[in-house]
Amino acid sequence: MANQELAKIFYELADFLDLEGIQFKPRAYRRVAFQLKLLEKDVEDIYKEEGLAGLKDIPGVGKNIAGEIVEYLEKGKIKKHQKYRKKHPFSVNEIMRIEGVGPKTAKILFKKLKIKNIRELEKAIKEGKLKKLSNFGPKKEKNILEGIKFLKKEKGKMLLDSAFLSAEGLIRRMKKIKGVKKVVACGSLRRRKELIGDIDFLASADHSLKLMEKFCSFPEVVKIWNKGKTKSSVRLKSGFDLDLRVVPAKSFGSALQYFTGSRKHNIKMRKIAGNKGFKLNEYGLFKKGKMVAGKKEKEIYSSLGMSLPPPELREDRGEVEAALKDELPCLVNLKEIKGDLHSHSDWDGGADSIEEMAEKAKKLGYQYLGISDHTKFLKIEKGLDEEKLLKQNKEIKRINKKLKGFKILHGCEANILNDGSLDINDEILAKMDYVIAGVHSSFKMSEEAMTERIIRAVKNPHVKIISHLTGRLLLKRDGYKLDIEKIFKTAEKEKVILEINASPKRLDLNDFNVREAIKRGIKLIIGSDAHQKSQLELMKYGIFTARRGWAEKKDILNTLPLLKLIKFLK
Repeated sequence: MANQELAKIFYELADFLDLEGIQFKPRAYRRVAFQLKLLEKDVEDIYKEEGLAGLKDIPGVGKNIAGEIVEYLEKGKIKKHQKYRKKHPFSVNEIMRIEGVGPKTAKILFKKLKIKNIRELEKAIKEGKLKKLSNFGPKKEKNILEGIKFLKKEKGKMLLDSAFLSAEGLIRRMKKIKGVKKVVACGSLRRRKELIGDIDFLASADHSLKLMEKFCSFPEVVKIWNKGKTKSSVRLKSGFDLDLRVVPAKSFGSALQYFTGSRKHNIKMRKIAGNKGFKLNEYGLFKKGKMVAGKKEKEIYSSLGMSLPPPELREDRGEVEAALKDELPCLVNLKEIKGDLHSHSDWDGGADSIEEMAEKAKKLGYQYLGISDHTKFLKIEKGLDEEKLLKQNKEIKRINKKLKGFKILHGCEANILNDGSLDINDEILAKMDYVIAGVHSSFKMSEEAMTERIIRAVKNPHVKIISHLTGRLLLKRDGYKLDIEKIFKTAEKEKVILEINASPKRLDLNDFNVREAIKRGIKLIIGSDAHQKSQLELMKYGIFTARRGWAEKKDILNTLPLLKLIKFLK
């Protein structure tokens, strides 16, 4: 989709403008890039049907950016973007993906040592060239090398939201092709894993050759690995691969089961089938050579005496055994979410006002929204001090008087300092509807020190929620060293809630930790961590992770209606 390509260009433009030291504009480009990723409709279709006015209806798109979108749609490139690429002939996106390497560092590395990419940077460190630069001591070199090692480990993967949105756009386009009956994304994407390698599509169509022809000629395709009547593989401009398989309608269900995976789940399924006198493969379920099921996925499982495991559970972590006993959990779903307790406003550098955030939450069908802006230690996010929190409290009360059938709750995301104390005094914390506490600094502490730091915050009587517990950033850095077991024990004892952060770059807690927390009876919330109103829609990615962790409605606190939630928080 043009949406994803434009988003990539605008993110890169924002990076270039950061390098130039230009303020405000980078945020505008990033905001539009995010909106483009969320759009269900292709910008090309919007422009064809509604012209410039339609483009300007996209949040954040003004006259200049609308013009740049048109320029890309008509010419396949944007002059401004090309100009900055010539001016900064190094892989800005690649180098700035390294944890701790910002625009200033990237600029110095190119200016002083002509380093254009990660490979050249790694070589320069090993040859001792960075020692010639000021502010590049052994510690910084070590951190950069660790960052490079991490990126190599995660190479070839994309975040769930990028894969999910790209797949949805491609599916919509394929469904418009005459004769196409069904198209579904399979594999790790259907199982909603946090990182995706390539994307597998399964289709049923009257004219498979016509579908393959269209699929291989999509404008974002840069290489065709193979092209056949029932299977084609291509590479996109973004560097990721797509596979498309077309199967007969009678085998669609069995193919869907097979290509969804996981491998371990499928091995166990074939073993169960064999033990019961069946043969199971991607073409169907057979007994004595006769096909007994295959059209629908549910038929495969029911024929084997099993209930249907949701795709998110198919990792061979007990779901097969639970399906045989009809004891699968009733997984939480997005419709059950009644509100969001982790969101930020323009008070701490977010893009939208408290009122705008609330209006968006109402449109999503929520009963409440918690505004939990960062506190004073986090200066880069314009964190609020005690005085500003009191002023914000008055503002929220004023807005609540105007709202009908909806309530804004006043929280904050306080910083857990190195010694485990919070950066806001207890008197003010006591006035909050709830307090979230999170680590936002000093990530390289020892396991023992970091564990004790968080445990002290968990024990703080004002703290209700711990945000993004492990601090990981997917495709950017691993989480800090923690004794999770020890923290879970303390959270269970203190009745402190743990967050599933729904930001696709975090998804923290992960699915393993979600399941472990549930086993202990620890209550969870799913928070979008939205810094602009459109990011409230990230909630679904937190839902995906919760489902992979076997979470049910009763495990997730923000499925509670407003009054029950307030009672629980008190």
